[in-house]
Amino acid sequence: MARPVVHWEIGAQDAVRLRRFYAALFDWELTGDPDYGLVAPSDGGIGGGILQTRQGMPSYVSFYVGVDDLEAVLERAASLGGRTLVAPMPIQGIGSFAMFSDPEGNAIGIMAETPEQSGE
Repeated sequence: MARPVVHWEIGAQDAVRLRRFYAALFDWELTGDPDYGLVAPSDGGIGGGILQTRQGMPSYVSFYVGVDDLEAVLERAASLGGRTLVAPMPIQGIGSFAMFSDPEGNAIGIMAETPEQSGE
């Protein structure tokens, strides 16, 4: 079975400005703190977030794919020409995530839910 896209993310150098832009453009309601604004899933679409990037970090647009084993996917990505960008990190109450670049340099995220979150 193919792995689903479960989340999207926009990294912004001025997240406050970008949150206002997307809220006005698409009528999105963003919740969360100034560093990470969340858009809830609606009308069959997936949710996402707008992240305040750190100094020196470029703006970006990425998506996250749901997987069972972050380390295994990072290893497979590396064997296929990718590169780990962010090692697995926990997300409180959700699970964990990591990021890799594909052979073209695009940043792609992967997420693994904790068993409590996935209903197992």
